[in-house]
Amino acid sequence: MANHYAPLRVILLLLLVFPCFASEADIQCLRSVQQSVIDPNGVLKSSWNFDNRTAGFTCRFTGVECWHPDEDRVLSLHLGNLGLQGSFPHGLQNCSSMTGLDLSNNNFSGPIPQDISREIPYLTSLDLSYNGFSGTIPPNISNMTYLNVLNLQHNQFSGEIPPQFSLLTRLTAFNVAENRLSGFIPYSLGKNFTASNFAGNQGLCGAPLDECQASAKSKNNAAIVGAIVGVVVVIIIVAIVVFVCLRKLPAKKAKKDEDENKWAKSIKGTKTIKVSMFENPVSKMKLSDLMKATKQFSKENIIATGRTGTMYRAVLPDGSFLAVKRLQDSQHSESQFTSEMKTLGQVRNRNLVPLLGFCIAKKEKLLVYKHTPKGSLYDQLHEEGKDCKMDWPLRLRIGIGAAKGLAYLHHTCNPRILHRNISSKCILLDDDYEPKISDFGLARLMNPLDTHLSTFVNGEFGDIGYVAPEYGSTLVATPKGDVYSFGVVLLELITGERPTQVSTAPDNFRGNLVEWITYLSNNSILQDSIDKSLIGKDNDSELMQFLKVACSCTVTTAKERPTMFEVYQLLRAIGEKYHFSAGDDMMLPPLSTDGETPDELIVAM
Repeated sequence: MANHYAPLRVILLLLLVFPCFASEADIQCLRSVQQSVIDPNGVLKSSWNFDNRTAGFTCRFTGVECWHPDEDRVLSLHLGNLGLQGSFPHGLQNCSSMTGLDLSNNNFSGPIPQDISREIPYLTSLDLSYNGFSGTIPPNISNMTYLNVLNLQHNQFSGEIPPQFSLLTRLTAFNVAENRLSGFIPYSLGKNFTASNFAGNQGLCGAPLDECQASAKSKNNAAIVGAIVGVVVVIIIVAIVVFVCLRKLPAKKAKKDEDENKWAKSIKGTKTIKVSMFENPVSKMKLSDLMKATKQFSKENIIATGRTGTMYRAVLPDGSFLAVKRLQDSQHSESQFTSEMKTLGQVRNRNLVPLLGFCIAKKEKLLVYKHTPKGSLYDQLHEEGKDCKMDWPLRLRIGIGAAKGLAYLHHTCNPRILHRNISSKCILLDDDYEPKISDFGLARLMNPLDTHLSTFVNGEFGDIGYVAPEYGSTLVATPKGDVYSFGVVLLELITGERPTQVSTAPDNFRGNLVEWITYLSNNSILQDSIDKSLIGKDNDSELMQFLKVACSCTVTTAKERPTMFEVYQLLRAIGEKYHFSAGDDMMLPPLSTDGETPDELIVAM
């Protein structure tokens, strides 16, 4: 049956990955490079012919690698070992999306630009080795924060290694051997790289090379001692202040915790209430079991808090875990709630968090789910103070799996379900990072929509940054609204950015992630949005295809967005070589449906 839909999938994929307009700036960049270097062997002169202006013509130049074969947009320049001479090439700032520059094994001389990070800010690899470059190494290079490789070996650089290079935390390869450098080796570089990477510089000292001269060492020690004394004094003062403040906190904290946990204490005595279970992870379960497993729903056991309620971790006597959600207030009767739960309890798919059971205790309504130990996709992508460690294949697998789960709700589940609150916070990850969509069907259980705008924007139709633009005027939930929200999740995966805060945008930019992507697309620099940690690892074509699928989901006009089934098929085609969807059990919808049949959908009453 899958073969029956192969032509549709291919056509849709081709429509989404159509070539962008050629970049005149990149063409001008290459022209400037050709004109500014001395090319005694005539390699660039013969290969770089600017008279042929067909799409992607520069991608066939010697040493030029493009983002896409039909786009004249430079991904990297590999000009090593071509016998080139002269100063550092001019015009590279026009190759605004370039991520790799290799000028190694040539005869370049003179200084490299002091503002090199402004010219080529997004480099992940810079190789200037085996040339005659001279002068000091620009401290400005420390602003090239995406650098993984920096090779300055065998030149005539003098002065010190800029201490600011300690900020280049992504470096996996660094070499300044055989230069004329002097002074201290920055601590982080000396710790992470061997002596061979610094050899041949008579004036360099410090680990991993020999210790620096005693006089310099004593001066340095004096400065360190002085700094330590100052720090100790500050610490003592701060400790005294903190001690005084903390003495006043316990009483306030206890009062606050008591207020927040009143609801749990109000149902503590209802020990005979049973938990209705659809599956049996334990033979029997009562409300008292949930109370004990969550430590009376203590604050310490809270996993997450969202629009639909608060999720608690529950530890069973055998050491296994469950997740218990306390729903926000609902005006539904017990019979309505029970009916809804029985419907949702029958929904089963590998990429949905299964509802195991539910419980009604006085006014409280509790849902029991399987626990997902890796937390939410939002946490994995945006955890404060940590770089995202997920590589491209893993992000792609998560996108495909989540799309499959949402497509199941829209097209296969009976009755079909609108999620209405899709975000990276409701896509949970198990031990193997398999994505599981949570909170599906819960929008129907919430109170009727408040007409006040603030309630609408961050309420019934989802979190800020994920809400489809048409909801502001129609206030009607549709499958295409879910598609828009899911498109934002795909943008998070490919860019690493939050939906409402774009770290790579200028300080004066006040829009959200979708608006930033729209700006880049309108200026033909869409590829600039891709997380730089994913680039240059032989997946660039897949990255652009994935990005364009995400963009198709977030177009302003709802009718122009694909259905969730089409989104799943498109992503599945991109990841075909990884065999993520082997043994696919997805039921295919009829060709005539676009998921818009309202009488078969669980929507607001």
